[in-house]
Amino acid sequence: MEQAAPDLERLLQPAPLEPLGHPDAGLEAAVGEEAEGAQDEEGPGDRTMTENNFWLKKIEISVSEAEKRTGRNAMNMQETYTAYLVETRSVEHIDGPSVLTDSLWRRYSEFELLRNYLLVYYPHIVVPPLPEKRAEFVWHKLSADNMDPDFVERRRIGLENFLLRVASHPILCRDKIFYLFLTQEGNWKEIVNETGFQLKADSRLKALNATFRVKNPDKRFTELKHYSDELQSVISHLLRVRARVADRLYGVYKVHGNYGRVFSEWSAIEKEMGDGLQSAGHHMDVYASSIDDILEDEEHYADQLKEYLFYAEALRAVCRKHELMQYDLEMAAQDLASKKQQCEELATGTVRTFSLKGMTTKLFGQETPEQREARIKVLEEQISEGEQQLKSKNLEGREFVKNAWADIERFKEQKNRDLKEALISYAVMQISMCKKGIQVWTNAKECFSKM
Repeated sequence: MEQAAPDLERLLQPAPLEPLGHPDAGLEAAVGEEAEGAQDEEGPGDRTMTENNFWLKKIEISVSEAEKRTGRNAMNMQETYTAYLVETRSVEHIDGPSVLTDSLWRRYSEFELLRNYLLVYYPHIVVPPLPEKRAEFVWHKLSADNMDPDFVERRRIGLENFLLRVASHPILCRDKIFYLFLTQEGNWKEIVNETGFQLKADSRLKALNATFRVKNPDKRFTELKHYSDELQSVISHLLRVRARVADRLYGVYKVHGNYGRVFSEWSAIEKEMGDGLQSAGHHMDVYASSIDDILEDEEHYADQLKEYLFYAEALRAVCRKHELMQYDLEMAAQDLASKKQQCEELATGTVRTFSLKGMTTKLFGQETPEQREARIKVLEEQISEGEQQLKSKNLEGREFVKNAWADIERFKEQKNRDLKEALISYAVMQISMCKKGIQVWTNAKECFSKM
């Protein structure tokens, strides 16, 4: 009996949002034992803490300091690197004091390992980005050296922000690997590698192939991908403009130091006007030196923008995963349709399309009825198996779409809130800077008036 080909567009229509059935399910009691200080002995497959246990034991996270170290890498070559002290505090009662429970050192590469693991096991989530490994969009006074103390301090703040982002996420916060990252220094790398996440990671070549060959892309994810590209472009331009402004502003402020020098020299040759000129020169010197602190504060707002510059890539990662799943679904549907056609041709004895098998039959004669029945039976088994695989891929794809879009909506709210706050704060800082400049010139005016 002829079977109709599946309607891919109908199959991919999103259904009402449901909880994600993730392989991290398990570990119900282990977190409670961890809260009591007991060693968890669950296997690497159980990677999720129950929400109740996690929030009953409220955790405060900080990356409190950075330390320059020297050691040997995997190639047994000496290297210099920066280690970061990760501290977690457990708050047993809302009004009670926080108690330091864990303190350990982590390298930047370990933060990268954690994020790569999260990307693989939570492909439907916009995973928070890490701060830049090397300084970008710097103006001339800032060092691009990744060992520069000011850069290391900003990266320390960025790494702390990354951990806080993960800890505040409703799904990522319950991951056991993340919890062990905060609490277990010894063999954490071995534990995360035992999960086999590297084997589950999609290759870039496969993702690129899916991007160009998928026939029915979801319009929402296509638009999201374009939006992420535009967001990255806009923020990049904004950061470049800010760097150029910082360069020029630094020069303008420092040139005001020349006023101070000239007024000081002038005061030496004046009797009645000397004190006023000397005081005005002092105000100019203060004004010139204030730019260092101002631009240091500006770097904080630049880093907030950079976080969303890197978030754009996290959005694209979700889109690429959806393209891969859509491509696999289309290939499964195409293979199933081909097998159904072969089965129909064998059953009816008609060949609709050119095939190598058809040419072989014409050259070497027809199959016996027994051979044809055997082939039909094999194809029917393959069709049944293919239908189950297609159904499974379809359900997996629909589940991915539902959960991914829920997290994207959560991300949009976070982005709008954070960027609004950052831009308002930046404007307030600029207003404050201008007011200080007005005050300096007001003070200078008063000095001139007293001459």
